[in-house]
Amino acid sequence: MPPKTAKRAPTDAGASARERILAEAERVFGECGFDGASMRQLAEAAAVPLALVSYHFGSKEGIYRAVFERRAPIVVEQRLAGLAIAMSEPDLDRRLELVVKALVFPMLHLRAHDRDPSFGRLLANETTDPNSERRGIIREMFDPIACAVVEALRSALPERTEAELWWAYQFMLGAMVHIMRDVGRLERLSGGLCRPDDEAAAVRHMVAFLTAGMRHGRAADAGQPSINKTNTMGGKKHATGDIPKERRGATRGGAG
Repeated sequence: MPPKTAKRAPTDAGASARERILAEAERVFGECGFDGASMRQLAEAAAVPLALVSYHFGSKEGIYRAVFERRAPIVVEQRLAGLAIAMSEPDLDRRLELVVKALVFPMLHLRAHDRDPSFGRLLANETTDPNSERRGIIREMFDPIACAVVEALRSALPERTEAELWWAYQFMLGAMVHIMRDVGRLERLSGGLCRPDDEAAAVRHMVAFLTAGMRHGRAADAGQPSINKTNTMGGKKHATGDIPKERRGATRGGAG
């Protein structure tokens, strides 16, 4: 009777091939986007027959979704753990720093660990792809944790409006994804001083910058009801058209 391990070998080989397909698909999709990649290209990158890709994933969208399903749970789990630590911090300034770190650390850690910006590019492409809403990947896998991050921001910045919190979240996301997508420009421009693969430095500088922006950066009309700013002069919007006359003199001296 053959040993039991011999019976498991095909399954193990199949799992290995599936993982290799996913790893290569992440790279190809990151470089080409969803529309630019083909099933044949994915199969060739993984050095497997096209039929095997279809067997495991069914379609290009099937493998595309599987790439996200492979990465997203790790990112979400780490963010939830970071948010739990943040919410246990009574000092609101420190809590804000920990919330920001909970958002950016998992992705920057992923990039530094893998030495590959592919998933960052892939995620950035998906968030701006016109067909993203139809696929529902961001909505299903990342929207719940986005709401949790904003809820934590709300507790750390109780004086901020709902709109400010969501703008802050979007700006944080943009900064993080931009670093995730960097393929060498920052290192070249800085003469080697700054490397996105330097996880500790990337997290330290990004958390400091984003935290300061949320603490001290506020739009002039933040907290005020939205109004229709249609005051014009000579066909152009007046620079102070939405500011009461008694306040205009004060604004000329700069922000307080």
